[in-house]
Amino acid sequence: MGVPVKGLKKDENTYQLNENTLERIYAGWLGKVIGIRMGAPVEGWSSEEIQKKYGELWDYPVDYGNFAADDDSNGPVFLVRALEQVEPGRKLTAQDVAEALLNYAPYEHGFFWWGGYGLSTEHTAYLNLRQGIPAPLSGSIQKNGKTMAEQIGGQIFIDPWGLVSPGNPGQAAELAREAASVTHDGNGIWGGVFVAVCISLAFEEWPMEELIEKALTYLPSDCAYAEMVREVLKFWEKDKTGDWRVCLAFIQEHFGYDKYPGSCHIIPNAAVMILALLYGGDDFARTLCICNMCGWDTDCNVGNLGSIMGVRAGISGIDYEKWQRAVNDLLICSGTMGSLNIMDVPYGASCMARQAFALAGVELPGSWKELLENHLESCHFEYPGSTHAMRVRLEQAEEDENGDREYTAGEGCRQEALYRIYNTSEMSCTGRRSLKVEAEGMRAGAKLYVYQKTYYRAEDLYDNRYEPSFSPRIYPGQYLRAKVLACGIQGYVQLYVWDLNDGELLSGKKIPCQKESWLDLEFVIPFKRGACLGEAGLLFTAQEEGSGGLFTAYLDILEYGGEPDYEMDFRQECLESWCEHWSSTQREVTQFTRVKGSTWLEDEWLHVSGTDFAETYTGSHTFGDYCLSAELKPLCGEKHLLNVRVQGAVRSYAAGFYGEGKLGLLKNKNGYQILAETEFFWETGKCYCIEVQCRGAVLWVLVDGKRLLEYEDCEGPYLQGAVGMSVFEGSHCAYRNLRAEGACYRARSEQ
Repeated sequence: MGVPVKGLKKDENTYQLNENTLERIYAGWLGKVIGIRMGAPVEGWSSEEIQKKYGELWDYPVDYGNFAADDDSNGPVFLVRALEQVEPGRKLTAQDVAEALLNYAPYEHGFFWWGGYGLSTEHTAYLNLRQGIPAPLSGSIQKNGKTMAEQIGGQIFIDPWGLVSPGNPGQAAELAREAASVTHDGNGIWGGVFVAVCISLAFEEWPMEELIEKALTYLPSDCAYAEMVREVLKFWEKDKTGDWRVCLAFIQEHFGYDKYPGSCHIIPNAAVMILALLYGGDDFARTLCICNMCGWDTDCNVGNLGSIMGVRAGISGIDYEKWQRAVNDLLICSGTMGSLNIMDVPYGASCMARQAFALAGVELPGSWKELLENHLESCHFEYPGSTHAMRVRLEQAEEDENGDREYTAGEGCRQEALYRIYNTSEMSCTGRRSLKVEAEGMRAGAKLYVYQKTYYRAEDLYDNRYEPSFSPRIYPGQYLRAKVLACGIQGYVQLYVWDLNDGELLSGKKIPCQKESWLDLEFVIPFKRGACLGEAGLLFTAQEEGSGGLFTAYLDILEYGGEPDYEMDFRQECLESWCEHWSSTQREVTQFTRVKGSTWLEDEWLHVSGTDFAETYTGSHTFGDYCLSAELKPLCGEKHLLNVRVQGAVRSYAAGFYGEGKLGLLKNKNGYQILAETEFFWETGKCYCIEVQCRGAVLWVLVDGKRLLEYEDCEGPYLQGAVGMSVFEGSHCAYRNLRAEGACYRARSEQ
């Protein structure tokens, strides 16, 4: 892991990873999301302000509905993906994490608080990295000064490094130090190490005081962070009142915001975290609520404690009705990859669990091996209480005076009077658990939709603090699969997707519900132009006879993937203005996530323009072999490109006009490099059809149907990724008729 952590205690790891480990990782990640959601409404408030507004606050302050993106979840869930790029046998370095940051964070919007160079620690480190200053110098005191380096970010993004190190605090400390040093230094690093070690230790049965004491052994004894922890511990040991507010007064006096410079220093916030751990009575909810009532950077602090206490308590220690149900496993993000910005909690937990077992050299247990290796992005419901952000909507059939049928609809992801969904161990096809769906009083012709939202618009979210934007999670040409068992009434089930752009429902074959056996359903979505698929799931329809009773269904697996076959019609898209819904300057072309630059629509053209560069992406990170084509019209400058196999802002291929009289194929590996080029005399203002074919490690580039470039990438080829457009050096290009096709393209190429 790069430079070893000097002076850290090295413990022999005796913890044995098992099936319970996976559930605790899920509980820890869920706890993080719960803590963020609890603290977000009162972020930056003082304890006195919170008490004046709410009094004793033992619940969520706000019913968020669809809680939008937050930096406290963006950082952890994307930065830990650095482990995916580390070759077997090589240790993680700070630069690996730095490249993950550059890859998934858009340029100065979304993801973090972009408060300005020299004001926001993450903003400062990001711009350092962009200018070629490597990690860990990018976040160092030497480069940025002590105040900047010791703000709170060193610990708030650190949770995954503890979650991938169950019972292995030495590994957690090493990983956390590398990760935190990208943006922080000094106590900013030691806070990250401390939190990661606490999460790692929480997998074992340590009394809370001993857990804190043990975590301290991984910090230099003379650092200010360790000294603060010992002072709070000492106060707690002597305090006879048992009143956390007495300890808070002590912290405000000795470790308050007035004692430390900067916008959000790590020491005061860490102090109230220690307070909550000690006065929380080893109870998940009490610990988090006490920390929230302490004020300051509440979403950060309570989020960190959610990870520690989630692992420690396990799923059984998190009250489902009070805390878990409101989350509904939904995690909205705001990174560069739009299809990853619609995430669920089990997916993030499974990514971390897979890394945890790989780092430990332990095989995944039982059916988890198949799920996490081959169905990572599926809805499998194996974590207790998990719903994978599934929703339910019932449309009852009513006949009007002319005998025509009309439908009245309702929607809910929580328990409702007429329909509900919840996780159960009653039935399963592939593992131990499934999603149970119940609906009461379904009349003849009633329609019950059980689905995931696969695309979000501005009006779907509660707020826009971290500027999320999205690409759909599923596309025409791809498959939708499910395993379902239905009983209770006679009826039919079919898979479906919903096109938000024209309101059309596309569905598979109607299959009679079977009471005794599981159905394997599959629907390949047909080619469609101009689609934006916003729902994917199952449609149950009650038959004329035998309706009106209790309908029950069990859903075991829901997954989608495969090769795309669709074409975008930019006349169907819009420049979505988030300021119509929130106080925001964000404007994004629907279905696209923008890294940098300006994008807008004029008739059937999407325009991309920038100063140094501009890039925007759509499609899924799971696309494999496909052909991408579009009409390009260069309007200004000399570099106009299509992007394929996009895995983020620093990992993709690009092809197009790259200089006067040049056609190029490039690879972005934290900077674009030319793989192949040829002469091609293109003209400004003229339309050209550029096509990029991707098959395995081989790429072909065609212009107006003529193949001009071919290249096989033998050095770490990108085998999956989304699509996009980019311009460089002040260029401006217009694009239309963007088409991605997989199976059809392959069939043509084999003829």
